[in-house]
Order: sequence, then C-alpha cells, then structure tokens
Amino acid sequence: MALIKPVKEKFPNFGENCFLADNATVVGDVVMGDNCSVWFNAVVRGDVNFIKIGDNTNIQDGAIIHCTYQKAPTVIGNNVNIGHNAIVHGCELKAKVLIGMGAIVMDHVVVNEYCIIAAGAIVLENTICETGYLYAGIPAKKIKPITEAQRELLDSLPGRYIMYSDWFRE
Repeated sequence: MALIKPVKEKFPNFGENCFLADNATVVGDVVMGDNCSVWFNAVVRGDVNFIKIGDNTNIQDGAIIHCTYQKAPTVIGNNVNIGHNAIVHGCELKAKVLIGMGAIVMDHVVVNEYCIIAAGAIVLENTICETGYLYAGIPAKKIKPITEAQRELLDSLPGRYIMYSDWFRE
C-alpha cells in the first residue's frame, strides 16, 4: 500500500480513479486530479509548499516531485507525463508536456503546452520553455519544433498510463 501522510495537518487529496503503486509516497499539501498515477518508488512531497496536479497525469517510476519552502510551489497541468527518475521541483508544467527520463526541471521554470524535455536534460531556474518545442541538453536549450508524431504522442500517452493503471486494479 502506498505511503500517504499528512504534514502539518495538510493531507493529500486525490481525484477519482487515481492509481498509487504499493511503494509510491505522497505526503502533505498535494491535490491530484482525476485519473492520475504515481508509479513505483515515485515521491510527491508537498511538505514545504503545495503541489497541484491536473487530470490524467502520470508520475513514473522513481520520479520526484517537490517544491521550495515559501518560494516555489509545483503546479502540473492536465495530461502531463513525467518520466522515470525525473525531478520536477518548484516549477509549472502546462498541459500535454513530457518530461523525459532522468530530466531535471528546476524552480520557477515554466514548461508550456506541447513541450518535450528530453531525457537527461537539465532545465535551469527561471527558464520559460516555448510551446511546441523540444528542449535538450545540460543546460537545456530549445532544439527544434516537435513533430506531428510527437504531438500525437503527447495526446495519447496519458491514456496509455490510465490503461496501465487498470492492469494493477484487476
């Protein structure tokens, strides 16, 4: 069973049909929308500031979602995919975003709609990622517009994770 704990009398709040893996951790001031999933060894830690997560968002294995005390909450939109071992910290991810495996997104970053942050990229503080682009590298830079196939992936991937979640409920 997932570890779900209050912090300073703030309890996580979950929408309908959310899946939490047995060893996922969700603590503190976290509000999660409908059809979200938090996978194995992922941590969503709303202890020092709030975390708000929209509908149909998946937080994959080993990912960490955190924030900065009194300075930077984390706000994640609808239909967002956060890859394995990614770190999303004190930033805003708009709708239909993919954060690649092992990527790091730092405080006060805004990742706009239909953006892909490549695996292993590090998006430095205060970066604004333009809608419809791939960002990659250390530090992450705007590389090129996403393709139609990548746009279709961003549209379809959240639904796949809802389906995968259902496999664990059977």
